[in-house]
Amino acid sequence: MKKFQQGMALCLSWCLVGVGARDGFAYQNNPPQAAQQSPDQLQQIVAPIALYPDTLIAQILPAATYPEQIVDAQRWLQQHKDLTGDSLAKEVDQQAWDPGVKALTQFPAVLANMNQNLAWTSELGDAYINQRQELTQAIQTMRQRAKRAGNLQTTDQEKVSTHGQDIVIQPASTEVVYVPEYNPWLVYGDPLAIFPGWYPYPGLFLEGPGIAFGLGFGVGFFGGFGWGWGHWGFDWHGGGRAVYNHNTYISHSRTIADRNSFNSTRANFDRSPGLADSNDSRAMSGARSSAFSGFSHGGAALSNSFRGQSSFGGFHGGGFGGGFRGGGGRR
Repeated sequence: MKKFQQGMALCLSWCLVGVGARDGFAYQNNPPQAAQQSPDQLQQIVAPIALYPDTLIAQILPAATYPEQIVDAQRWLQQHKDLTGDSLAKEVDQQAWDPGVKALTQFPAVLANMNQNLAWTSELGDAYINQRQELTQAIQTMRQRAKRAGNLQTTDQEKVSTHGQDIVIQPASTEVVYVPEYNPWLVYGDPLAIFPGWYPYPGLFLEGPGIAFGLGFGVGFFGGFGWGWGHWGFDWHGGGRAVYNHNTYISHSRTIADRNSFNSTRANFDRSPGLADSNDSRAMSGARSSAFSGFSHGGAALSNSFRGQSSFGGFHGGGFGGGFRGGGGRR
């Protein structure tokens, strides 16, 4: 009897191994797909940045795919408040961050806002990796809404133009970039539902439905570095894409999974950050910070974890962090 029981146990063990292997192969061939964001949800996600200059959006979207580096960069800036201008740029250049994150050190208030609203930042990054075309359309939809509401027009701080069906926003100056202040839930005409747990950041938020310009950021000190302002752009054609050094920007984040190419080869881990390959596929290399140590390599997208929860890591008030006032005015 004892030998029979041992034999049955061994048989069952092998059966379980077989089932586990079968399920493992099935998972690899048919990985679980996270729910896609609806058009309304995507419009809610892009509302806080849709009226920013195109080039700034081209930096924000790649940076949002590295939420752990956003946390690191914000903490680093807080610890190095004595650095300004060229000294700051040289020290930033030595950091191991993605070029998109480095670029946002030119706009410390924008970086601080992304750190403060990390759940929103993570969903923005997830949508850029997994629903880029729909995300791009959502930005254009919100710009159209703001224009119809009379809240998007050329000013002394920025130029608003239409290229085909796309609305393009560019700084009026090549040396100073103004980040518009507005209430993302009121500026587009009909009130928009507030993103869960989203907090306004001083200097980027305006009470009421209009737009003002208060924070101007000098970008000249960063021009000589490979991640500086002049190395970025946004191409609205063909589904939209952030452009870095004349190539489609490719995120190497391992914090947010690329569900569109879950089964793609991982043989190109050593490519330089931010550069595109000929097939526009995304590698998933890069280090993870302790802020997201609970996520496995290429793990589940943060949007599924954070939707409906409050943000963490960062500030819920405080100073502007690096911009200067000037040439403002509300409209």
